[in-house]
Amino acid sequence: MHVRIREVQTLSDDWYLLRKTTFDYLRRDGSWQTMSRETYDRGHGAVILLYNLERRSVILVRQFRFPAYGHGEGHDGFLIEAPAGLLDQASPEARIKAEVEEETGYRVADVRKVFEAFMSPGSVTERLYFFVAEYDPASRAGAGGGVHAEGEDIEVLELPLERAVEMMASGVIEDGKTIMLLQYAQLHLFR
Repeated sequence: MHVRIREVQTLSDDWYLLRKTTFDYLRRDGSWQTMSRETYDRGHGAVILLYNLERRSVILVRQFRFPAYGHGEGHDGFLIEAPAGLLDQASPEARIKAEVEEETGYRVADVRKVFEAFMSPGSVTERLYFFVAEYDPASRAGAGGGVHAEGEDIEVLELPLERAVEMMASGVIEDGKTIMLLQYAQLHLFR
């Protein structure tokens, strides 16, 4: 074993769980080093890019994100993103189907997992499951917009892929998970 836990302190258990862990780490040279790290545990999540090959379009959402706003660099806090959410004890496939309908109003039966990734492994425990699914305008079952009780106030955007890529290149789209899925779409879906 290359890690020995010495102490775990809970620093906050409000919105999610913030812990400080002191541990011994076995280095490659065979020596042990004592370290301390804070980790933020918010659970795992899933994200999806809805695409339509015939229309050459994608569905994204625009919503307010306080951490982007509160960073103090003059950002208005609104991000354009692929629909996403925490798993909340559900399978990634089940949760993303429910999440995409809540956020966009589109009902999708078939989702395809394309990869999974740790988005900020230096401090956040979350593993994100990435999905794609083809949508049809006729599969829109509702208006979307998110869950009011959860504070969601989501605008649904249908964009030509080329426009979404331009927005990514110009910095209008600056959400990491969305950038990854748009690049995946360029390489694998819209060749």
